Amino acid sequence: MLLKEYRICMPLTVEEYRIGQLYMISKHSHEQSDRGEGVEVVQNEPFEDPLHGQGQFTEKRVYLNSKLPSWARAVVPKIFYVTEKAWNYYPYTVTEYTCSFLPKFSIHIETKYEDNKGSNDNIFDSELKDQEREVCFVDIAYDDIPDRYYKESEDLRYFKSEKTSRGVLQEGWRDTQHPIMCSYKLVTVKFEVWGLQTRVEQFVHKLIRDVLLLGHRQAFAWVDEWIDMTMDEVREFERTIQEATNQKIGMFPPSISISETPLSSSSLTGPASAPSTPLCTDAPDSLSVSKDRPRKKSAPETLTLSEPSPSGVQHGSATGPLPSLNHLQSSTSPSSSSSADPTEMGEQ
Repeated sequence: MLLKEYRICMPLTVEEYRIGQLYMISKHSHEQSDRGEGVEVVQNEPFEDPLHGQGQFTEKRVYLNSKLPSWARAVVPKIFYVTEKAWNYYPYTVTEYTCSFLPKFSIHIETKYEDNKGSNDNIFDSELKDQEREVCFVDIAYDDIPDRYYKESEDLRYFKSEKTSRGVLQEGWRDTQHPIMCSYKLVTVKFEVWGLQTRVEQFVHKLIRDVLLLGHRQAFAWVDEWIDMTMDEVREFERTIQEATNQKIGMFPPSISISETPLSSSSLTGPASAPSTPLCTDAPDSLSVSKDRPRKKSAPETLTLSEPSPSGVQHGSATGPLPSLNHLQSSTSPSSSSSADPTEMGEQ
């Protein structure tokens, strides 16, 4: 397990970022999606927690096979996705990532937002803050970003907002900027596979850091697009972009909405995606064997005893001579077996 705490400051207030975050996530997901690759929204609906109150639950499938390094693509299937589940009780959120292909892989992200410059060292629960972890400050203006994500219009060293007059962000801007807020993210990555654990966990943290840097840069670079939106307007924008993104990904992989999958009375205890158990136990006609078809006989229906041997000759057994080794081999030859190769089944 590799635990890191990321602190990303923004030239916004916590209340402003609530709108900007939703706008950024929707637009970013749409931009990064293509046919068969990207982010598919499976579920997005209100959710109430007894402790944290009213919030929003979202489930997404992140298709990223082409974004993996070559050594990772060699061991994962081409149709590969990570399930993202998020519970948003702003200014507190929890996000979890899992992968059915890699059952020992998981990411847990706990996020809190405060109006400060990342100076709160006790923001997380005592049980979490005592764990050994590395604190990483992410500078949205001056940290290096992968070339494939760079856009001049999103370079915050040169960007100035027309509607808020915030920017350009200069060196040391976190000490002089007002307003300012910070996203505190406690990220736990687990990949409990001997020989690969350290390499994979470090690689995943590098990806997470790049995504956090890009997303927060874009949230401020797009501030003039969302700063005047209300919560109802940004939720409507979410729904519109969600439909467009799912259409952009296309029917491959298939789009499945768990919330819309009906459950039969015979499968209430099973997952929504599992087929219900048929009530009829008879095999379909296509699989039935004709009653008129002669039955294949693998052994004689009657057992004929050999003639008694002459006196003075020992019997191999009470029922006659032992069969030859060749006869046993021919009757138990592997060529007569129809069992599938288990290694082939595992690849199907």
